[in-house]
Amino acid sequence: MDGPPVRFTCHGCGAVVDPARALPFRCPGAGRPGDDVDHVLVPDAPPGEFPAGGEEDPFLRYRSLLSPYRLAREAGLSDGDWAEIVGGLDRALVSLDGRGFRVTPMREQSALARAAGLEGALHAKDETGNVSGSHKARHLMGVMLYLQVLERAGLPAGESVRRRRLAIASCGNAALAAAVIARAADWPLDVFIPPAASPAVVRRLGDLGAAITVCERRPGEVGDPCYLRFAEAVAVGAIPFGVQGSANGLAVEGARTIAFEMAGWMRDEQVAPGSLFVQVGGGALASALAQGFGIAVAKGVMPRLPTLVAVQTQACAPLERAFRLSADVPLADAARHRSRFMWPWETAPSSVADGILDDETYDWWAIVEGMRASVGRPVVVGEETLLRAQALVQAHAGVRASATGTSGFAGALAAPPAGGVAVVLSGVER
Repeated sequence: MDGPPVRFTCHGCGAVVDPARALPFRCPGAGRPGDDVDHVLVPDAPPGEFPAGGEEDPFLRYRSLLSPYRLAREAGLSDGDWAEIVGGLDRALVSLDGRGFRVTPMREQSALARAAGLEGALHAKDETGNVSGSHKARHLMGVMLYLQVLERAGLPAGESVRRRRLAIASCGNAALAAAVIARAADWPLDVFIPPAASPAVVRRLGDLGAAITVCERRPGEVGDPCYLRFAEAVAVGAIPFGVQGSANGLAVEGARTIAFEMAGWMRDEQVAPGSLFVQVGGGALASALAQGFGIAVAKGVMPRLPTLVAVQTQACAPLERAFRLSADVPLADAARHRSRFMWPWETAPSSVADGILDDETYDWWAIVEGMRASVGRPVVVGEETLLRAQALVQAHAGVRASATGTSGFAGALAAPPAGGVAVVLSGVER
C-alpha cells in the first residue's frame, strides 16, 4: 500500500512511536517525576480519499482510514489478509453476541423533536444494536485489530504480546464490550468494576470468561478506584484494553467509524445538523467524533464541522470545569500543564447516567480542541432532565437506551440550539 509509514505522535510532548516496533499505548514520555504533560498518542492523519465502498462492516468499509489496516499493508499483508482478520473476529462475535459490527442506522426523529420542543430537525445515530449493545466495542475492536495485525505480520512490537492479559476498568458497557471481543479473540481479560455494577452485567462478564475484580473506594484515595486498580495491572504487564486514550493511543480511533458513518449519511441525505450533542464521561466517544468529523471535513465529505456540545451531569463535570479554566489558554500550553485544568472530581458521584461518572475526563484535551474548532461548548444537566430525555427517546424514537445512552440528547433538552441537532444514542437499557 502506498503512503507514508504509520506513526503515532503525543499531542502533549511530541514523542513519536512506530507501532510496528513499539506498542502505541501509553506515551513513552509519560510518568517521569514532576511531569504534568497531557500525554496521549494520536495516529497521524490518514492519506487518500474518503472510502466509497459499501461494505456492511465499518472495519472493512473504512479500513483505509484506520491505522491498523495501514500498518498491515505497510508490513506486507494484503487486503485479503485484513478481510480474513476482520471476518474471523466477526464470525466469533456473531456466535458469542448474536451480531457482528455493521453500519448502524441514523434517522431523522421528527416525533421526538416535536415532543422535545426542538425548533430544528433532530437526527439520531442508534448504537444500541451494536456489538454488546453500545458504541464501546468499536473502540476496543480497533485495539484488537492492531494486536491481530502484529501477530499475523510477525512485527517486533508483537513479540510475547499474546502472553499478556488484557485489562479494563468499567462500570458496565465498556466491560461487556471488552469481554465479548476478548472472548472472540480467545484472549484472557481482567475487568475492574465498582461495587454498584449491574448484577446482569456481572453475570454476563462471568459467562464470557472475564476475571472480575470489584474495586472499593479506599479511604483517602483520589480518583476512580477501578481505574487505579486497572493502572496497577497495566504497570505489571497487562495490555490496556480500555477506552481511555491516555492509556492506549488506539482506544479512540475505532470509534471514529461512527463519525465516518454519520458524515457519509449526512452527505448522501443532504443533511447538515448545526450541533452535535455528545455524552461525556472519560471522553473517548466525544474525542473520536471530533477527530472523525475533522477527517471527513478534510476529505471533502462535509463542508464544515458540526458544533460540538459536550454533555456532563451535575454530579460529575470535570470537563466543563477544565473548559472554563482553559478558556484563555493556548491549547499547546494547556497540554503541558494538565493538573491546572483536569483533576479527579472531589466527591464520589451518583447519577442515573452512571456510565458518564468518570472521575476524570481522560481525553479532555481532544474534546476541548474539538469544541474550540467548532465553536462549541460544554453543557451540564441535572437528574430530572436526564430522566426526561430517556423517557422521550423510548416513547417517541422507540430506542431502548439507558439514561447514559440518552444523556447527549438530554443536553439538547437543557440547552436547545436554534438549528438542527445530531445525537448518538448508545447503551441499551439492561
